[in-house]
Amino acid sequence: MNQFKLTFRLENNRLPKSLDKAIVSFLKAAAENYSPVFFNKLYDKSKSIIKGYTYSCYLPGAKFCGNTIELSREEFTLFFSDIDQAEFLHFFNAFQGMKHKKYPLGGNSMELVSIRMQELNEIKENEIIVKMQSPLIVRRHNAEDNSDIYYTCETEGFAEALKDNVGIFLDRMGIDISASDFSIEVVKGKKVVAPVFERNVDASIGIYKLSGSPRLLNILYLAGLGVRRSAGHGKFEVIG
Repeated sequence: MNQFKLTFRLENNRLPKSLDKAIVSFLKAAAENYSPVFFNKLYDKSKSIIKGYTYSCYLPGAKFCGNTIELSREEFTLFFSDIDQAEFLHFFNAFQGMKHKKYPLGGNSMELVSIRMQELNEIKENEIIVKMQSPLIVRRHNAEDNSDIYYTCETEGFAEALKDNVGIFLDRMGIDISASDFSIEVVKGKKVVAPVFERNVDASIGIYKLSGSPRLLNILYLAGLGVRRSAGHGKFEVIG
């Protein structure tokens, strides 16, 4: 099990608050530059395609100032993982094709200068303690009126809604495993407001205990938890 550590150099230390839009745009550009077939497999607008990857960003010394994020230095790091190993390797080639190319970033530019592969320890236990590396977004969607209800670690029904999100993800990905034994317990959680494509939604950060089969937990380790995973939410690290 592995993840990529991507280091980006910036022209200045200011990022747009809507960084998720910029990163998703970069991922799409990398995929399309690498292979139109690969791009359409993931991003065909005529289909609703659920992704098997997630990412999180490390923003050194980040200070949120209105519509900008000020960093303590002119670089940031992105951690990327994927449950599909073939797709993961395709992304490696796609990222290689973007190295040392300045990509526009709302009054700034980001240049991929380093791609490193990091090994992740396989989960072998039925219970783990995790720390969210990016906000966890949990949602119930009502298809009849196209409305959403968001749950946080401070909301009643949070654990049940996340379990449903996990089950839907497994079903839509065609992964033959049940979410029946999955559960989450708050160890030290906090509600936050996360920007999702310039819209603020309720989310959670902090430390949690996850329970489930090792196979399921390893899948979630690579794919992330909750919804909006492919837009930089729900990635966690195992701390115990």
